[in-house]
Amino acid sequence: MPTPIVFDAEIGRQFIKYARLVAGRGYVHNTLGNIVIRAPHPDYPHGIAYTKHAEVSLEEMEVGNIVITDVPTSRIVWGQRMTSVGHNLSREILRLRPDINATIHVHDDATIALLGSGAPHDFKVLSLDPPFVLGKPVHYVPAHVDVEADVSSVDGFIRDTNLVVLVGHGLTALGRNVSEAYHRLNTFTAEVRRCLLAEQVAALKGTTPTWRAQHEIEEMYRFAERIIYPTRPDHVMDEEAAE
Repeated sequence: MPTPIVFDAEIGRQFIKYARLVAGRGYVHNTLGNIVIRAPHPDYPHGIAYTKHAEVSLEEMEVGNIVITDVPTSRIVWGQRMTSVGHNLSREILRLRPDINATIHVHDDATIALLGSGAPHDFKVLSLDPPFVLGKPVHYVPAHVDVEADVSSVDGFIRDTNLVVLVGHGLTALGRNVSEAYHRLNTFTAEVRRCLLAEQVAALKGTTPTWRAQHEIEEMYRFAERIIYPTRPDHVMDEEAAE
């Protein structure tokens, strides 16, 4: 007997909370951008995905704008309205990363401006925050590659990153829960703004920004779990560090 899909009111409450937080930070300008939260279900090996339907913004949405989809397919399993094409990428991330249970996709002004300026598509680091919070290097998808319409290339990079930048488009943060995805999103965009400001001040002063060395960054990635989640069981952290 199939197990009925019942809308989880707590996930709905959490979804609206983070939709408001994301909008409050200025990430939302229109109906583009989304949040996805995975929930387990006995009849769906990959779980089910709570997200908003197309044609409404995270800023304006209410609980009634949430739909639930399958993960390997775009089939709506609860609700009526269809999702945007961007949901394809989030579903593929959930399918390929069983450790990830939430994604947040936004179109951040500073990131789009920095990469649109002709700056190199690498992420120089000024502070300690990004390596520790992100836990893995940022992955950049070239502007000519549309990984929302065609997710076939996602398998080649998604296990080695927790934040994907779609150059000229936006970025998608991954988390074991929606809080972690939100923190990773904010950490990355904050560092982008710091880098822009450091470059501007350095140009005025005739100096060079003091970037973190690559070996420092790699060392921080290694100890990210212990710094950000010091109370998690040692065996869990050791297993994840070995992946």
